[in-house]
Amino acid sequence: MTEPSALDLQAWLRSPLGQRVYALERKLAGEALAQVFGWQLLQIGQWGDDDGLMAEARTQRKTVLAWHGARLTGAASAIRSRTDSLAIQSDSVDAVLLPHTLEYEPEPHEIVREVGRILSAEGHLIVFGFRPFSSWGLRHWFAKNGFPPGMERLIGEGRLRDWLKLLGFEIVDSRRYLFSLPFSASSPSSQRFFERSGNYLWPMFAGGYLIKARKRVYTLTPIRPRWRLRPKVVGGLIEPSTPRNANRM
Repeated sequence: MTEPSALDLQAWLRSPLGQRVYALERKLAGEALAQVFGWQLLQIGQWGDDDGLMAEARTQRKTVLAWHGARLTGAASAIRSRTDSLAIQSDSVDAVLLPHTLEYEPEPHEIVREVGRILSAEGHLIVFGFRPFSSWGLRHWFAKNGFPPGMERLIGEGRLRDWLKLLGFEIVDSRRYLFSLPFSASSPSSQRFFERSGNYLWPMFAGGYLIKARKRVYTLTPIRPRWRLRPKVVGGLIEPSTPRNANRM
């Protein structure tokens, strides 16, 4: 993401509509991270003014890898790296959070591949995304500079699931949210009603989704060779075989 796009995004996240999205995603992130433990949690992509999405995480360390490398006041320690070739050791991270990161990067599939490389065995990946076939998706298609600002594309939930399965991930949880229209004019009471009822009444109209996946590591089970000749076992001892010709002597 370029510096102007990042600044436009931060300005949008401070707007009433952006604050509504951020507050809801912060709540969902806290719930998704409640059962994630370990040493290191990495958030790829700056989303919000601080590390609020990781506030409820139970890992020992929390780090932000920012798109544009700018460290914001009060944020967790930010590092700079190409997102499609992360300068991070393989199998060294316990959990990764992608808050709409795939929708802003030119090579989203490569980012997922890199996440699979740096995650430790049984490590977790949490992804936020906007659904293309929704009112939020329609506003994105008709916006001049994308919606939210700077967004390059929307990645469908099914497409992301296919990527994850091909890379050996197991989907352990998924949520849908943003059932209200993508405008700030709606009242807070109507917004709360839509969010509470949406999952039960109209789940297909959700504007956003969360997917939580786990990196699975499959070990090979050694196969014992099949012997053609099996000695007789008597009382735990091997009875030596007797040649047939010996009985004739």
